[in-house]
Amino acid sequence: MYWIVVSYSAPVATATTVFLIYPIGQESFSDGVTGVCDGSLFSAIYGSLVTSSLIRETTENEPANEDYRFSQEEETYNIVAAHDYFGQLIFQYARFNNSRSLHFFLAA
Repeated sequence: MYWIVVSYSAPVATATTVFLIYPIGQESFSDGVTGVCDGSLFSAIYGSLVTSSLIRETTENEPANEDYRFSQEEETYNIVAAHDYFGQLIFQYARFNNSRSLHFFLAA
């Protein structure tokens, strides 16, 4: 459950940073609005794709976060498949073969 909160807090953190900090130290308020909207939308789409592409299913008697921990060896979701599907829907030429190149693109 905590990873869902962290995943969906990215748009809130982006909006707070740009709406409060950017206008104080930089140019006008309107310069940061497009970046906030784009960044928030991209973060929400990424969180939605990760959430919808989880591999491990749980039963009714088992909590959803059981056996999930940081630095675990096996993957719990297939992000490449999720972004491949998203790439077929939206932008067809932006497909990634592995998760490292995908996460490098997202970080850049």
